[in-house]
Amino acid sequence: MPAAANPRRERPTARPRMLARMDANSAALADFATRHRKLFVLTGAGCSTESGIPDYRDLDGEWKRPSPVTYQAFMGEESTRKRYWARSLIGWPTMAGARPGAAHRALAKLGDAGRVGLLLTQNVDGLHDAAGSRGTVDLHGRIDTVRCMGCERRTPRSELQLELRRRNPRWAELEARAAPDGDADLEGRDFSTFDVPACPHCGGLLKPDVVFFGESVPKERVAAAFAALEEADAVLVAGSSLMVYSGFRFVQAAAAAGKPVAAVNLGRTRADALLSLKVEQPVGEALTTLARQLA
Repeated sequence: MPAAANPRRERPTARPRMLARMDANSAALADFATRHRKLFVLTGAGCSTESGIPDYRDLDGEWKRPSPVTYQAFMGEESTRKRYWARSLIGWPTMAGARPGAAHRALAKLGDAGRVGLLLTQNVDGLHDAAGSRGTVDLHGRIDTVRCMGCERRTPRSELQLELRRRNPRWAELEARAAPDGDADLEGRDFSTFDVPACPHCGGLLKPDVVFFGESVPKERVAAAFAALEEADAVLVAGSSLMVYSGFRFVQAAAAAGKPVAAVNLGRTRADALLSLKVEQPVGEALTTLARQLA
């Protein structure tokens, strides 16, 4: 009788196959960037997960959690604002303490090498700037800034954190799991007693300086991005499922203009049918290799 197959002898073959796929992906991505020297780079949450900031979606592009607060609810409901700022009080330290990861550093290096025409990020964490990328456009704004909806004054989020803690000392002692974009999973509580400060200058309503769901991206950001896209040779999507239309539209426009699009992302993207190349690897790993190959 033939000897039974030994599973221990079969396992080592999986790693060489995996490494071969990684090498092929790296070569294909390097070839793409070499043939298209001026890249329009569009980044998403996958770039920041290595920095400890949770993302919203799973590998199929579906929500992992309830969808974020809408602009209409935040502006129209005091209860929604109390809930938002209570959760933000607990979640902000995770965002404030985040540091650039491998993907941010690699894109900064590509920018220094003249390979990036524009870096357009859907993230609100400011980590591309912190890594040294120049001329980044924050499509959805910055969570480290607070905007008064009355007088339009902008102030640092860190200042508001101090005031939130002063007004709500018992809330500040709570702990909760970190959630995307400076949020925290603080559920099952009565938020009615949470004290939200008004603008100290005009008494207006304070809102994080980010684009909420249901809110329009400022026209000047969109115009700047489309102008850069017109000048680019190709598009590189990094760490985004592109499920949100505000980012997906740039890939649509590139495809319509005949510009090739490559994506580095784990899992499905909304633009899979439009891609010239897709690399399903951790984005930090793939971009670090790319930056090294192009150095």
